[in-house]
Amino acid sequence: MTAREVMGYARAVTKLPADFTLLQVTPELETGGAEQTTIDVAQAVIAAGGKALVASRGGRMTSRLVADGGRLHEMPVQSKNPLVMLGNAARLIDLIRTEKVSLVHARSRAPAFSALWAAHATGVPFIATYHGVYKAHNGLKRWYNAVMTRGDLVIANSDYTRDHVLAEHQLDPAKIVTIPRGIDLTRFDPRKVSAARVEALRKAWGLPKAGAKVIFMLGGRLTRIKGHMTIIAAAARMRARGREDFVIVFAGDDQGRTEFREELLTAISSAGLTDYVKIVGHCDDMPAAFRLGDVALLPTTKPESFGRAAVEPQVMERPVIVSDHGGAKETVVEGETGWKVPPGDVAAWADAMTAAIEAGGPRRRAMGEAAASRARRLYSVNAMCDATLEVYARVLEARA
Repeated sequence: MTAREVMGYARAVTKLPADFTLLQVTPELETGGAEQTTIDVAQAVIAAGGKALVASRGGRMTSRLVADGGRLHEMPVQSKNPLVMLGNAARLIDLIRTEKVSLVHARSRAPAFSALWAAHATGVPFIATYHGVYKAHNGLKRWYNAVMTRGDLVIANSDYTRDHVLAEHQLDPAKIVTIPRGIDLTRFDPRKVSAARVEALRKAWGLPKAGAKVIFMLGGRLTRIKGHMTIIAAAARMRARGREDFVIVFAGDDQGRTEFREELLTAISSAGLTDYVKIVGHCDDMPAAFRLGDVALLPTTKPESFGRAAVEPQVMERPVIVSDHGGAKETVVEGETGWKVPPGDVAAWADAMTAAIEAGGPRRRAMGEAAASRARRLYSVNAMCDATLEVYARVLEARA
């Protein structure tokens, strides 16, 4: 099933067995999309009357799992050591039998081996989620990746990921469904972002007053694949044409990549863009950051499996300009919720950003409203959880 089909298939309330117990197996609970999805689905299972267990080495998100009523069973499932993996399988077998687990859901390859072995040994259904696109340059790596496809069903986090899995592993299309990653609509809610929060960021970052210039917001860590250099080059072209009505903000941590940050600063200075491109570092309040911006940017040079940074600003009623590849192709509707541009094409990016400026405030706001309506419907945490629980019910029914 594609993303559109599975969202239509999911019901608001999914009927799971009264004694349903879910065991999710994920490397850790520190931070990231797979980890957040683990917590969200655990909460949904508990809300539906079931029990939610997570096997992981743990992390800072454990407190959220426990607060929601879930339970962590700490074990080194992140390890790729064959002996440790065998030990994990034995631990998982004991856990499945003791807790009467109904279904096992793996979210990464190394844990999937132990989880699959344990599920087979206990006769429990097994599914896995592809949270990214795993490349394979030889048969051994392809075999390693294929562990994610050896259960009852596979979940892909975008149609782009689904197409990759089908092409890479020649899987029966009926065995894979697309369930896009969910956005927390409680946090990303434009109605909850006060003007004071937005103005605090404007002041801290030294940006012009509202309406003085069009602000482009690129939210994401400072890495080469995020396309910051493309945007700097596009900005230089726009300035060469005489444009002065824009500011570009790079909001993201360098995560220790100080050399690349210095490279960006040098490129900005050399192009005479110090007043037009600002690197502001990590931001704890991205909902307010997206509201501060007029248009969001996602100029990735390599395709991402989903592209959360393209969806979050849309939820915050902002149109986006994205590289036309990967999961972003699905999350943006050309001319309605944003623009799609060939990745790395500096001239095309300069043209798209110019078009966004010249569209004017009313047009950008209308696109932002359309973007928010679509994103809330397709990419909410509730939609993701409803679809996932529907998959659980479907697998259990097929086994029965």
